[in-house]
Amino acid sequence: MIQTSHWLRSVAASKFALPALALAASLTLPAFADAKTIQAVMHSDLRVTDPGLTTAYITRDHGYMVYDTLLAMDSNFKVQPQMAEWKVSDDKLTYTFTLRDGLKWHDGTPVTAEDCVASLKRWGKKDGMGQKLMDFTASLEATDAKTITLKLKEPYGLVLESIGKPSSLVPFMMPKRLAETSPDKAIPEQIGSGPFKFVAAEFQPGVKAVYVKNTDYVPRKEPPSWTSGGKVVKVDRVEWITMPDAQTAVNALQSGDIDFIENPSFDMLPVLKADKELTIQTLSPLGFQTLGRMNFLFPPFDNQKVRRAAFLALSQKPVLDALVGNPDYYKVCGAVFGCDTPLASDVGSESLVKGNGMAEAKKLLAEAGYDGTPVALMAPGDVVSLKAQPIVAAQLLREAGFKVDVQATDWQTVVTRRASQKPPAEGGWNMFFTNWAGPDILNPIANVSTGGRGKNGGWFGWPEDAKIEELRDKFARSTSPEEQKKLAAEIQKEVYDKVIYIPLGQYTQPSVWRKELTGVLTGPATPVFWNIEKKE
Repeated sequence: MIQTSHWLRSVAASKFALPALALAASLTLPAFADAKTIQAVMHSDLRVTDPGLTTAYITRDHGYMVYDTLLAMDSNFKVQPQMAEWKVSDDKLTYTFTLRDGLKWHDGTPVTAEDCVASLKRWGKKDGMGQKLMDFTASLEATDAKTITLKLKEPYGLVLESIGKPSSLVPFMMPKRLAETSPDKAIPEQIGSGPFKFVAAEFQPGVKAVYVKNTDYVPRKEPPSWTSGGKVVKVDRVEWITMPDAQTAVNALQSGDIDFIENPSFDMLPVLKADKELTIQTLSPLGFQTLGRMNFLFPPFDNQKVRRAAFLALSQKPVLDALVGNPDYYKVCGAVFGCDTPLASDVGSESLVKGNGMAEAKKLLAEAGYDGTPVALMAPGDVVSLKAQPIVAAQLLREAGFKVDVQATDWQTVVTRRASQKPPAEGGWNMFFTNWAGPDILNPIANVSTGGRGKNGGWFGWPEDAKIEELRDKFARSTSPEEQKKLAAEIQKEVYDKVIYIPLGQYTQPSVWRKELTGVLTGPATPVFWNIEKKE
């Protein structure tokens, strides 16, 4: 159990004392006195619990606790069976997935192929890779209780990679009655077949989220590797504690009141490294790309010249210096699909990486006839990895001549509000910043920020660009690495010319935990809480 005395002393001095005190009281419930519990401070508070509704990573992480996937990716980037095995026909047009034995939903009912078909169809309406897969799909149906049959219109080389994708939006499986919920509406309850059960009765947004071991879960026999293999739960209970103040979280970790911090502040790493009771490790080896996204629906960014002026005003190094500080943890990188990857390119990125575009930005903004329409820029203050970007961007945009309205909020408000297509004056927005994990940007199909579908299934911001969609289709059909690299460079040029989005550099983020925890796994969608043991 948590030792509240040290923690209460630390939170009492902070502005977060009231929610922390309420949390401390809730954690002393005697019913869990004998439970082996991990208490973790995640990168964000959890408010949106439907993993098909948002690409926010805290919701994805929640998804991995509660739900499971048909396929999964291992540390060699290979897709492996998870809930299902598969076979492919000789003509590459029919994929047959067979559910493994022992799969049950948390309400005790068996997992069926009909459930999984409905789950895939819901995911396929919202996710970028899912949408592209459905474009190539002739039919998707349950041919018996354990068999899912996917038939293609023509061969498509990313079927398994799409269904086995490790990060947002993950094709999590859920009961048919939930999966039939519109992809734009939240599912009414959290029932999966995964290694943990969500304790809805203890969920307190802004305070904590609670998960307990699913004792009916039957893990695969293979060792865990990234999101694949055996998901063996070795604790009774996991609590995600909301603690927005970084110093409060560090105090609680060092005193033993919590066990794990996902994203400690970079400026606190020297202190944490000196504590011999702690382990510090980067869990996601591919790191993150941080980025800015504009709203194409309303002024001023419905004008390409204005967007281009903003693009030229922004540069990566000031953002990374403010976000990370230590260059050991960041890289100035103009590649839309990530540096040091097969599709890396520097096409169109000069002003971003050299920071030499301000004079041209001012000139272009004047030519565009910018009328002073304010840029409603959402600035979350409660997430370490998202606090700096809007502040630096606002300063650079103002220098270029923009009027900027920095709107202080929390990240979960951004997650909700960015889905609004209302004008900024009516609760909408003009610009926000986020981070993509490495696997989410590696190619034009995975990287939903490169899409040009507009309001028809596009990601927040809703750019409409027929050329990009044509190039993405060509990439999806291509089997030649050389042709794929050429197409990726063309897509990158279009992304930068039209300012579909603005990559602002790459960084890695260490996590820290007490040495009582062992078995913490690395991967592209971390942290996961199976395989972790906790010594008393």
